[in-house]
Amino acid sequence: MTEAKPVSGFLNILKPPGMSSHDVVGYVRRVLHTKKVGHAGTLDPAAAGVLPVAVGTATRLIEYLELADKTYRAEIKLGIATDSGDDTGKILTSQAGWPDFGVSTLQEVLAKFTGKIRQTPPAHSAIKINGQKACDLLRAGKVVEVPSREVTIYRLDLLAYNHDMLLIDCDCSKGTYIRSLCQDIGEALGVPATMAFLLRRRVGEFTAESALALEELAAAGANALLPADKYLSNMQRFDLNPKREKAFCNGLSSTVRNFTAQTENLRVYADGHFIGIGRYAQDSEELLPVKVIGR
Repeated sequence: MTEAKPVSGFLNILKPPGMSSHDVVGYVRRVLHTKKVGHAGTLDPAAAGVLPVAVGTATRLIEYLELADKTYRAEIKLGIATDSGDDTGKILTSQAGWPDFGVSTLQEVLAKFTGKIRQTPPAHSAIKINGQKACDLLRAGKVVEVPSREVTIYRLDLLAYNHDMLLIDCDCSKGTYIRSLCQDIGEALGVPATMAFLLRRRVGEFTAESALALEELAAAGANALLPADKYLSNMQRFDLNPKREKAFCNGLSSTVRNFTAQTENLRVYADGHFIGIGRYAQDSEELLPVKVIGR
């Protein structure tokens, strides 16, 4: 009797509000009866939307998913600012009235936040400072100073507006904090602002339209798993000589002549099977294993 192959692959989960990303991982472990599960790109408990989950050997590829661009839809509530940057936090500032903004004014302000910008992530976040999460340091009563960072906003559209609420859509680079963006937009308008709701609509090629609710995952089980390489299509494909497959899987380089790498990392295949991530060293003309998945 042959032993069943361990489950492996990606899941596109639609995280509901009220659950932490860690809660979703626990749910997947119970449904698939496996401990080796991880997620890419944490979503706050109050937020909803796309949460890519890796299972089995695919967990070794999470770092590549975290590099992906993302799309968010967010509600910005005007009139209050909180310590957490969203409406679950303690109110720090409130304002009762302000001039009614025209759509053209709002669009001009949003335009200032497109392209490369600097933002300061919220102290109430999982960003690490000297190896510790900022939110954990805050809970321990320590003063937290989070350094600013450069991020890229590729698209920022105004979808709806009433006097105290904006609805925006945003395409952005990894590392972007929408809570900080909402606060900064309010500051540019001269009004305190906080994020009222967040929906993550896309992570790379994972979309909300194709995401599974937890109930759907429970019904589908392991059949819901997606091939790991399907969601790494931003990497150039490299077909390795099958005779070098064992060497690659053992961490050994392979000489490859007359090849030009178009991406830093390569999806490596042998006999049509995805076996891992490689990198091409142009000077030595060698394919170097980076992450070995195997068959």
